[in-house]
Amino acid sequence: MKILIFNGTISKTNDTSEQIVSYLKSHLSNMGVEVVTFNLAENTIPFFNNHLESNPKEVEEMVALFRSCDKHIWLTPLYHGGMVGAMKNCLDWLILSAKEDAPYLTQKVVGLICWAYGGNAATGIDALRTVVANLRAWTLPYSIPVVREDLYEKESGTFSVNYEEKFQRLNNLLMEVHLPEQS
Repeated sequence: MKILIFNGTISKTNDTSEQIVSYLKSHLSNMGVEVVTFNLAENTIPFFNNHLESNPKEVEEMVALFRSCDKHIWLTPLYHGGMVGAMKNCLDWLILSAKEDAPYLTQKVVGLICWAYGGNAATGIDALRTVVANLRAWTLPYSIPVVREDLYEKESGTFSVNYEEKFQRLNNLLMEVHLPEQS
């Protein structure tokens, strides 16, 4: 079992995304899962262009990575009702697999996390769900819209017990889901 954590944050110093990724990765690793991360801020994925003579190497590597993982977790801050634009750009490049027997992310299961200041993170989850479905993957029926102000304990700065339980539940459910083989 190999799980991809797709960190859709464009800032290299975003404490929220770094801490969530670290927590998820640690919890999954303790469950015996191979975890790989794709941090948007650490990769140079060019703007989507399907009229190039050849595909950029970094794009081909990203597409291969996304397709090689059994399950995914995508996380992003909310940007104007959706995911970070550069995150969507990465997902657009999955068109390179359109002519494969199982194109895009067919039969993958994707867990979703979005955070915002205030209670609007659920709109980001909705936007992510639409993209997951269009990439022929399945959204885990449990997602985490994070109210950023409630994510941390005030005194210690660690995750609140509420969100620790939610992150653990997402990981556990992701591990339990088994889709039937595609025929």
